[in-house]
Amino acid sequence: MLRRTLAVILTIVAVLAAGWLALRRADIPYDTLETIYSTPDTQFMTLDDGLKVHYTDTGPKDRSALVLVHGFSSSLHTWEAWKTSLEVDYRVITLDLPGHGLTRADDPVQPTIERFASVVHEVTQDLGVDRFTIAGNSMGGNTAWSYALAYPETVEGLILVDASGWPETDEDNENSPFIFTLLANPLARAVMKDLDMTSLTRSGLEDSYTDQSFVTDELVERYVALSRAPGHRETLLGIMAGDRVEASAEKLSAITVPTLIMWGRDDNLIPVSSAQKFADAIPGSTQVIYDGVGHLPQEEEAEQSIEDVRAFMLEVEWSALDEEEIIPAGDPRMDANRGDGEN
Repeated sequence: MLRRTLAVILTIVAVLAAGWLALRRADIPYDTLETIYSTPDTQFMTLDDGLKVHYTDTGPKDRSALVLVHGFSSSLHTWEAWKTSLEVDYRVITLDLPGHGLTRADDPVQPTIERFASVVHEVTQDLGVDRFTIAGNSMGGNTAWSYALAYPETVEGLILVDASGWPETDEDNENSPFIFTLLANPLARAVMKDLDMTSLTRSGLEDSYTDQSFVTDELVERYVALSRAPGHRETLLGIMAGDRVEASAEKLSAITVPTLIMWGRDDNLIPVSSAQKFADAIPGSTQVIYDGVGHLPQEEEAEQSIEDVRAFMLEVEWSALDEEEIIPAGDPRMDANRGDGEN
């Protein structure tokens, strides 16, 4: 711990010595970012409180819905492989959380898990999606399980991908990427808020992947550019400074929908031991661990993770058959399979 603290102090001194003004970087206007980072399926929605949300809504509208929630400092782009494959058979909704991607920033005091869950609820309600499976990675996973507890009547299934939420141990803090240690320090946040974070962002991304070929210049540039949208840096720093919504076995035991827990065995950000904690806490959940994979299985192990999601979605749809008000629209073979099971 002393070594990490000393590293933070030396980084701050180095920044000041290098010239704080010379390292400052201005915000990038949303119009500019939208030109570069909008996708062919990009849409925007303005919520009742005025927040402009970036989202996509693809796939057949009469099929089961899957909502995908990204993690800290990320964006809906992280789900591109899942979206492209799954939208063939399911309604797939992705969105940028407040202060991330192309969604506008809230007041800096608002970037909380509760706020993120409420935005997911408003977006899905406005789209007329009353029941769906919610999947989240990292902080998005924290948002997903918090959403399942706050709005259980809307959730058909839950997918946690290297999800955060369990209280951190001293060992976790010691092994966390340096950028998170740095941003957890109030003085460092104040000094570095408006500075060029390219090198630290690259370092954080290198810690997120086992296969370093994923950490391209283009990827680093996207993370850095989107973090420079007006208000986004304040949001990210506000998350680091804010209170956490922590998981507990008692709290999570209230989740009764089918749950899939997916984890990279080599995750450097959230240890794979957390997967077992979620599995033990959520009744009837299923756990899948990917060898040689880091914090982002949806990117690093896209093909296999998509197969696992497809299998899970069939389980979700079968469970929905037990609820008369739900008319699931899953795999076309379901009717035949159901008939076979009854004979």
